[in-house]
Amino acid sequence: MKELRCTYCAGTELEPGFLEDRGEGSGGHVRWIEGALERGIFGGAKRFGRPRRAVDTYRCVRCGHLEMFARAERE
Repeated sequence: MKELRCTYCAGTELEPGFLEDRGEGSGGHVRWIEGALERGIFGGAKRFGRPRRAVDTYRCVRCGHLEMFARAERE
């Protein structure tokens, strides 16, 4: 695997973590959904039938910047 670097300060020590999404049905973490945000008639995001990917998140120990990557496979 390629070494991860902070895109803000070029630090090389990134610690894994996750972003909490306390919304219903989220499973406790955020997802990346393909395409621009579209709202439904009740104001929620339209998601049905759109590809979604889990997000891996890392925090730079040096400056605190968060780096996020959408996983390659659908989850």
